[in-house]
Amino acid sequence: MSTATAEPARPRRARGRDDRSVGGSILLHATLIVASIISIFPIVWLVLTSLKPRDGWLSTELKIFDQPSLDNYVRVLTETGFPSWLLNSVIVAGLTTVIGVFLASTTGYAISRFRFPGYRGVMWMLLVTQMFPVAILIVPLYNLMAGLGLLNQIPGLVIAYMTVAVPFCAWMMKGYFDSIPREIDQAGMIDGLTPFGTFWRVILPLARPSIAVTAFYSFMTAWGEVAYASVFMTGEDTRTLAVGLQQFVGQHWSDWGLLTASAVLIALPAAVVFLLVQRHLVAGLTAGATKS
Repeated sequence: MSTATAEPARPRRARGRDDRSVGGSILLHATLIVASIISIFPIVWLVLTSLKPRDGWLSTELKIFDQPSLDNYVRVLTETGFPSWLLNSVIVAGLTTVIGVFLASTTGYAISRFRFPGYRGVMWMLLVTQMFPVAILIVPLYNLMAGLGLLNQIPGLVIAYMTVAVPFCAWMMKGYFDSIPREIDQAGMIDGLTPFGTFWRVILPLARPSIAVTAFYSFMTAWGEVAYASVFMTGEDTRTLAVGLQQFVGQHWSDWGLLTASAVLIALPAAVVFLLVQRHLVAGLTAGATKS
């Protein structure tokens, strides 16, 4: 008796872009356009307000480009302490980025490759430090900074920022280093490199995407932070941008011209840093999520 063999089921072809209906395509693009407009509207409004003449923001008339002027920018750069605040912020953010990347990468590599006494304690410490909000840590950090004489000092603010950036970045770097085969380390040591030499010359160049994410996160932690800067940097000469901008806001008034112009100037360095590392961000954020 002959038996009929069942024909194997054909795999279902994934639905591609060309298979989408006209109505679905229109709805999708309309949704994306509306979402894009909502996203960029605050930025456009900020820039347009900064270009209004002095006290032009007080006008109730809906005129977008009524006598555009750079007067607000001139006032910010010449009549306020903005240049000094900007210099302090650049120094703080730069030191936080450089030192944070070095500490996070070395810590991540150590806990990824080595097993040492206190290994589990270090792992738990990196996790536990992420559970505390900034507001809870201000008082103990303030007491430590006061005891060490680091109040109103740039090194003290850098240390405070690294307590936020380094634990998270070290954990992220550890996940990326776990995805790099250990055979590469062994090959470097066979060639005569020390463990640090292997890390510096062989492993670190392979970790550029994760380093880019670490650098960006460390920079943004220091660049846009307000709470630590307001508490630790109260001196006239040590104010950062976050503290300085509070001078434009009073109890019963706000100079929106100066605020918007300052906000645009503050956003430019962050945008430049993002453009420099953007091609590595996606690869760095997804690295270590899966292991081969």
